[in-house]
Amino acid sequence: MESICSSVEKLFPCREAAIGILGELIGDSKEAYPSAIYLFGHSGTGKTALTRAFLKECGRKQNVRTAHLNAIECYTTKIMLEILLDSLAPAEGDALKADNMLDFVEQLRRWHGPQGADSQGFLIAVDNGERLRDMDANVLPVLLRLQQLTSLNLCVILLSQLPFEKFYNKTGLSEVISLHLAQYNKAETQRILGSDFAQVRSQLLEQFAQDKKRLEICQEAVTEEFYNNYLNLFLSVFYKACRDVPELQLTARKCLSIYLEPVLDGTVEATDISRLWRHIAGPLRSALTQIYMRIEKPPEETEDFAAIEDQSVRKLAQSLELPYYAKFLLIAAFLASHNAASQDKRLFVKHHGKQRKRMQMVNARAKTTEKMSTTLGPKSFSIDRLLAIFYAILEEKVGLTCNLLSQISTLVHLKLLSFVSGEQNIMDGSARLQCTIGLEFVMQIGKVVGFNVRQYLCDFM
Repeated sequence: MESICSSVEKLFPCREAAIGILGELIGDSKEAYPSAIYLFGHSGTGKTALTRAFLKECGRKQNVRTAHLNAIECYTTKIMLEILLDSLAPAEGDALKADNMLDFVEQLRRWHGPQGADSQGFLIAVDNGERLRDMDANVLPVLLRLQQLTSLNLCVILLSQLPFEKFYNKTGLSEVISLHLAQYNKAETQRILGSDFAQVRSQLLEQFAQDKKRLEICQEAVTEEFYNNYLNLFLSVFYKACRDVPELQLTARKCLSIYLEPVLDGTVEATDISRLWRHIAGPLRSALTQIYMRIEKPPEETEDFAAIEDQSVRKLAQSLELPYYAKFLLIAAFLASHNAASQDKRLFVKHHGKQRKRMQMVNARAKTTEKMSTTLGPKSFSIDRLLAIFYAILEEKVGLTCNLLSQISTLVHLKLLSFVSGEQNIMDGSARLQCTIGLEFVMQIGKVVGFNVRQYLCDFM
């Protein structure tokens, strides 16, 4: 068990606690497995990759047969059962036929009788486990009780972004062991991104292999300390808006070459962090607006890429098929993220009274581009404030319904909004969110519904 855990821990830093728990539960096939484990957490927390690695190590080092499938790909029960049978078959050429859960259970009993139950373990992992609720009514209850029905040392691992309480509307569900993978904090995220230093450095050296001068500078300048300083600056901009580690890894590698430019040109020393920050701050904030909407740079066109990028953002915004009210919710979220709450009355209430133009206020509004709210990045807001702005900018009267609130969840699922806290508390209004889209994107959404976004932004008043 220790060798399995240590092998997986090398691949997943900052997940030692979860790996240790999995090791205690299913790390030894000679001991009885629990009937079911429910592993849940947000996207980008490593659920799928960690489970795959753990099952792979169990299958390689122990007498364990493993199966891993994605419920999204199984649009019928029969397809799901045949995928499982294909992975769990004791030998090639065995019949892989199961039209329903009864046939599946009988097939497992026939293949792996009581004589082999004590010597072999079986691990089944189902990604996007919440999709099982939409299959035949007996699929989820049978999977959770599969160990009892087959008399095998078998464990079913369900992976999902939802807590298990969401499954309570299904009757006949047995108790499961729940394991939550929390989002990484800033220090953990930096540690994970920093673990790729050797790979990132080798890619940079390969990139400058034909330029001896730059290659020498890169070899000397790109140290682990230099890379960690860069990641610290990078996360100071991105961490509040995005916790998805794969997205952060891709964006960090993309922006590193910009951070390195003045060092390679000889205009800035690699140890001058303040000047490097002034150089990278603008590009980082620009990249923040497209964190979930990456646009690949055409290899043959480099000079006009900014124009191409803006045009692509416009096309993406115009082609985004959202419900009418969801578009206004998205606009309201952007306004809530980039306006101070103290300005809401002046912006959205018609008869807000006169405002005296004091000298301090005039000076405060004389902002440079670097200090504009739309450049500094999004701030968090509450559900109540979002709905208040939504009703203020929407001309027609709409009732507050579950359908309207569900559209907020849809925007989160599409990565247009992200939770900062209280993701399970949309209904009571205590959740806090951020808007992840940029100004150009939301202006195009505004044009689609005939709403002037700039008119309601403090930066442009």
